[in-house]
Amino acid sequence: MSCSYAAEVIERVVSFHGHRCPGLAIGIRAAEYASREFPETSAADLVCVTETDMCGVDAIQYLTGCTFGKGNLIHRDYGKMAFSFFDRSSNRGIRLTLNNYRQDGGHEEMSGLMAKSIEGTLSREEQARLELLRRQSQTRIMELPLETLFAKQTVDGTRPRPARIMQSLTCSACNEKTMETRTRRLAGRTYCIPCFEQIEQKR
Repeated sequence: MSCSYAAEVIERVVSFHGHRCPGLAIGIRAAEYASREFPETSAADLVCVTETDMCGVDAIQYLTGCTFGKGNLIHRDYGKMAFSFFDRSSNRGIRLTLNNYRQDGGHEEMSGLMAKSIEGTLSREEQARLELLRRQSQTRIMELPLETLFAKQTVDGTRPRPARIMQSLTCSACNEKTMETRTRRLAGRTYCIPCFEQIEQKR
């Protein structure tokens, strides 16, 4: 079994993101899983809660229509390779977590080489090896059955609330308008978060 998206669709996702990588492939397959689970759900009713900010989130935005601007893409910074999808119209949801899809030790080798790449200490041979491992990883991700790649949980009854338009308040320090739910109160004054943090540190 392999990814059900047409090659031209995948190329558009790559173009949107800017490059190919295993992370993007994970996002493509997560979006594929969501489309299979919620085939009749409109783009307005589908919500994604992502627990990572990795490359795959771009694929999810492109393929599902879940975006920050529409309020149906929510980032929870838990550092987990996990994606939850909800249908607001039915209150049904699933949570996908990435399984260990590599059994050959390639992940550890690739992680070590990527760390050296970030440090700028890769040799030419190591760079070629890293590129090969990344291509192999992408291919495996795109070819594995979805049930092998991800573990699925049902999460009924926990859909995120729709985005709301909130009142804007003026920060007492910088005079910039700030959504009221993102303001802080100190000594009877209202502050935006950056100004609050600066003032609070000086106290």
